Amino acid sequence: MRLPRRRWTEHWREAGKETALTPKAHEDASQPAIVTAKKKVRTTARILVVDDEAHVRSMIAATLERQGYEVMQASGGREAMDAIGQDSFELILSDIVMQEGNGLALLEQIHAENPSLPVIMVTAIHDISVAIDSMRRGAYDYVLKPFEREHLMATVQRALEHRQALQESRTYQQNLEQVVRARTEMLRQAMEDLEHSYDVTLEALGDALDLKDSETEGHSKRVTAYTIALARAMGITPAEIKVIARGAFLHDIGKMAIPDYILRKPGKLTPEEQAIMREHCARGYQMLRKIPFLAEAAEIVFTHQEHYDGTGYPSALKTSAIPIGARIFAVADTLDAITSDRPYRQARTFDAAREEIIRCSGTQFDPAVVEVYLKIPNELWLELRSEITGQNHRFSTFDLQHPLTPPKKDDPDDPEAAAPMVRK
Repeated sequence: MRLPRRRWTEHWREAGKETALTPKAHEDASQPAIVTAKKKVRTTARILVVDDEAHVRSMIAATLERQGYEVMQASGGREAMDAIGQDSFELILSDIVMQEGNGLALLEQIHAENPSLPVIMVTAIHDISVAIDSMRRGAYDYVLKPFEREHLMATVQRALEHRQALQESRTYQQNLEQVVRARTEMLRQAMEDLEHSYDVTLEALGDALDLKDSETEGHSKRVTAYTIALARAMGITPAEIKVIARGAFLHDIGKMAIPDYILRKPGKLTPEEQAIMREHCARGYQMLRKIPFLAEAAEIVFTHQEHYDGTGYPSALKTSAIPIGARIFAVADTLDAITSDRPYRQARTFDAAREEIIRCSGTQFDPAVVEVYLKIPNELWLELRSEITGQNHRFSTFDLQHPLTPPKKDDPDDPEAAAPMVRK
C-alpha cells in the first residue's frame, strides 16, 4: 500500500534531522556507502528524478546534489522523455504512480530506447508483484518509500557502478573486436603473400619444365588460362578454380622424371617407351601429393589423361569418377595441342579444334564440358593465346580475375552469348 503523503513527508524530514542536512554533518557522519561513492565515481553523474510530488523529488534531488551528483527533475513521463532527448543521464529515479502517466510505461520506453541506462523505481507501493514486474520490464532496482537516505545512496551507487561496468565491458569488447579485425587482416595478408609465393614457385617449376621439353614451351600457361576460362564459364567457385588451375599448370610435372631420349624423341615411340611416358601421371602425383597446398591439385595431375568413356590412363576411370577439374582440363589441353606447332605438324585453326572436340564428345570428353566450351567464341582463345605468347604482357598464370568473362551460359538464345567477351 502507498503511505499517506503527510506520513511520508514527516518520515523524510525526521530522517533529514539525523543525516547529511549540512556539509559538516555529512563529513562527520559515519556513512561508508557515501564515502565509497565519492572514491569510485570518477566524474559527476547526471541523474534525472521523476516524481509528480514536487516536494518529494526536490528532497531526493537535494540529497543527491549534496553527494556531488548533478540532478534534473521531471514531474511526469512526458517531461522525463523530453529531458532524456535533450540531455544525457547516467541514472533515472522514477516513481511508479504519477498523475501524468504510469512510471512502468516510462520504464519500458526508456529501456527500449536506452537499454544501457539504469532505472531505479522509487515508490510507496508495498507489493512484491509490482517489484517483480518492474524488474522484468528492465528496472535495475526497486526502492520502497519510506527509506533511509543511506539505503537510497547505496542503491544509486550500485546502479552507477553497474552502468560503468557495462560501459567498460562494451569498450573492451569494441577494442577486442578491433584487435581481432586487425589481426585477421594481417593474417589474411600474410596468407595472400604466402599463396603468391607459392604461385611464383609454381611458375618457376613450369619454366623449368619448358626448358626440358622445349617443343611444348608455353603450353602449361596456355592450357591453364584455357582451363580457368572454361571453369568460370561452368560456374565453378573461385576456390575450386584455384585448385584446378594449379593442377592444369603442373599436369606435366611428372615429365621431369622421364628420360630425355624418350621425351625429345622426334619419331614415334615404341610400346615400351610409350609405357614409360605414361608414367608421368603417377610420377607427377607422387611429387605433389605430399605438398599440403598441392594435395588436391595432385589429383588432377594424376587423372588428366583419363577419358570420359574409360579408355584413358592410368586408372581407366570414366564419367563422374574423373575429377571435374581433369574433365575441364582435357578439353583445354586438346584445344591447345591442336592449335600449337609440333615438330611433326603445324598448328591448326581454332575452328578445326572445335570440330575435333565435338567429334570426341562423349568418348574422350565430358559432353557437359563440351557444351559450355561451344558457347565460348574463338576470340577468347585467340586473345588469351596472344597475351601468353608475348604480344600482350598482362597475363598472370594464376590470376583468376584475368581470363575474360564467359558468355551467359544459362540462356543459349541470348544474342549476347555469341558476342565477343568483355573484361570483368
